[in-house]
Amino acid sequence: MRRSFFSTLRVLYHDNPLGLPRSGTPPQFLRRRGLPEKRKIRDVNKVIAVSSAKGGVGKSTIAVNLALALARRGIRTGILDTDIFGPSIPTLLNLSGEPRLDENNCLVPLTNYGLKSMSMGYLLPTLDNPSSDPSEPPPMDTTPISWRGLMVTKAMHQLLHSVSWGHLDVLIMDLPPGTGDVQLTINQEIVVDGAIIVSTPQDIALRDAVRGFGMFQKMDIPVLGMVRNMAFFACPHCGMQTRIFCHSHDDSPDQGVVAQCRRLGIEFLGDIPLDARVCEDADRGVPTVVSEESDDSSARRNAFLQIAEKIVCKVGLEWR
Repeated sequence: MRRSFFSTLRVLYHDNPLGLPRSGTPPQFLRRRGLPEKRKIRDVNKVIAVSSAKGGVGKSTIAVNLALALARRGIRTGILDTDIFGPSIPTLLNLSGEPRLDENNCLVPLTNYGLKSMSMGYLLPTLDNPSSDPSEPPPMDTTPISWRGLMVTKAMHQLLHSVSWGHLDVLIMDLPPGTGDVQLTINQEIVVDGAIIVSTPQDIALRDAVRGFGMFQKMDIPVLGMVRNMAFFACPHCGMQTRIFCHSHDDSPDQGVVAQCRRLGIEFLGDIPLDARVCEDADRGVPTVVSEESDDSSARRNAFLQIAEKIVCKVGLEWR
């Protein structure tokens, strides 16, 4: 069974932007006046949001590696890419193609490396006549999504409630930058068990991370902690660590990411190093947790595993 997504783009039906087949009777929770009823996602035990408020800090790379770290430990895990305008999960997981529909007209997640995923990127067309040369990169989605707030809200509603996840212990939700329509829709419609904030050492990124913390406070969503990405560069020859993006005071008692966590009353979850191999892994669709799975001494992989273990304990799941 296929969706009518592309016809939907042409007609712009505001009540069904993903073009899913509809039954004649709307669900009960949509018939009530006012805001939708806030509820848990069907068959999902815990939902964890990964946020940055600032774009370009590596949030999606961290989200997918944390999700894979959980899945590699036998925790039934999925990841939902909620970035309508700039989805990254298809590239990070090396997945493409339109999801099929199940018997209830719900989208069936695409799976790679044992991780279920759903993204707006799966619902976009790709380049016509892709190259047959295996050395060429895979085709990329090229259709821009230019939607106003109402369409974004409706699309998010369908991604939240019209995906057949099966039984998941945890769903990692990769949030878009900012504090706008997507975040508000998620807060209004579903129960989120915790949020992780990603920042880099620069003050400009940290300021937005603090704004993100304030958003979650207003939404009554517990913040599990903050991750500092691109924290340092380790020389591949001598191992010396250089904090490229840090001010000299970043690890001082009064300033920097760690100090800000202390002020906010949240845990500093750990550092992810600045390493070209993490970027290369992401670009080729084999995230570091997978690409270095056989290397128990990998500092990059172990950084993700240690953060994932802390998160699991905070939401009441068992680290296996």
